[in-house]
Amino acid sequence: MSTDIVTNILVCGIGGQGVMTAAEILSQTAIAKGFDVKKSEVAGMAQRGGVVTSHVRFGRKVYSPVITPGTADILVAFEVAEGSRWADMLRPGGVAMVNTIRLTPPVVSIGLFSYPDDPVAQMRAAGVTVHDFDAGAIARDLGDLRLVNTIMLGAIADLLPFPAADLEEQIVGRFRARKPAMVAVNEQAFAAGRRAAAVAGHPAMAI
Repeated sequence: MSTDIVTNILVCGIGGQGVMTAAEILSQTAIAKGFDVKKSEVAGMAQRGGVVTSHVRFGRKVYSPVITPGTADILVAFEVAEGSRWADMLRPGGVAMVNTIRLTPPVVSIGLFSYPDDPVAQMRAAGVTVHDFDAGAIARDLGDLRLVNTIMLGAIADLLPFPAADLEEQIVGRFRARKPAMVAVNEQAFAAGRRAAAVAGHPAMAI
């Protein structure tokens, strides 16, 4: 894909889920591919379970780090209601990749946001293309809940304007020198995320 096109990715979730790490890995991959990259983050009590969002924009030239409403190409939601809350950021034809885990952020307990009964149905009713799956269950099957981050990155890998292998290399490259035992399981998590996204996008594949 031409670098003349700016790709907008909004990553959202709850503090401690790895939202900012995912955004950093996406940014580093885009930089390695020669893109101009801008990134902006908002962390509300991130270490205490507050809501976290990260904007990642890359292309030939990017002038602002902030994604404007209605222009995001991909929404990566680490928590399902956060996906619903930020769905209006997507452009027409954009894709929401949603982890179906349900966590209650402080914005709910203080009355600023009502947790929807079915966030995915709410998004689809608004015309959003949603690929939803339980990344936590996949991570538990692989033996480490921290792998949700890698699973979610794997899930969007085939929607990006560079090969999935380049994103995977940025992830596993972080472990080769200091935690080599984590390389194989992160490769498995990345592949599992790609498979989960494919099935979510084409439900007949699960039959």
